Amino acid sequence: MSAPLDHVMMRVEDLDESLSWYKTHLDYEEKSRWEADTFTNVFLGPTDIHDEGALLELTYNHDGRTYEMGDAWGHIAVRVADVYDAYDELVDGGVEEYRDPDSCGGSYAFVTDPDGHEIEIVERDYGTRWSLDHTMIRVEDADEAIGWFTRKLEYEHTGRWESDTFANYFMKPADAADEGMAVELTYNYDGRSYEMGDAWGHLAVEAADLQEFWDTLMERGAAEYRDPESCDMRYAFTTDQDGHELEIVTSD
Repeated sequence: MSAPLDHVMMRVEDLDESLSWYKTHLDYEEKSRWEADTFTNVFLGPTDIHDEGALLELTYNHDGRTYEMGDAWGHIAVRVADVYDAYDELVDGGVEEYRDPDSCGGSYAFVTDPDGHEIEIVERDYGTRWSLDHTMIRVEDADEAIGWFTRKLEYEHTGRWESDTFANYFMKPADAADEGMAVELTYNYDGRSYEMGDAWGHLAVEAADLQEFWDTLMERGAAEYRDPESCDMRYAFTTDQDGHELEIVTSD
């Protein structure tokens, strides 16, 4: 079972503003879009994204609603060769200062997009500049969360960082390319709980056969949230142990 991460979805309140921000500051281009009666989905990424690189999906609902950020979702992270150069470039280009490299120990930095979604800037010696490196979600039980991604999706550890107050665990398929996106599971030791909010939408994984993949998930005890039939056999949704939504899409 291989389930590479395909995209991460976030909701935006002004599609034109968001598209302009990502195209201007991260050099993203529009890869595809889907116009429905009540919403629009736009998929973005770097021009020369790797074959296994994940995309960013921006969802705009036409009714003008606003969103709550919550804290169950943390951030997306993008790759650069030098975090100081990249942060200075963004700030010089008009991005508001948020958490500079010095405040983060010199190894990473953060900015926010027009809707307040946090974007981490990380140094990597692989992958297209500004490509998605990982998406961070917060979990309430690290053992349960690691077990979910290991058993349900057959993901493996690609890295971990233990500190005095929290731990980060990076998960992705064993056969995934370095350029593929990972999931970062963040566990805070103080036992806090989280609010999901609705500004973040879901993670999506690719499946060669939608129904077969779904059946395997059900055999492994995944939540039956939105099955393929309810989604016209185009995609499906389950949720992880904390309620983060996970979409299954076909790879063809």
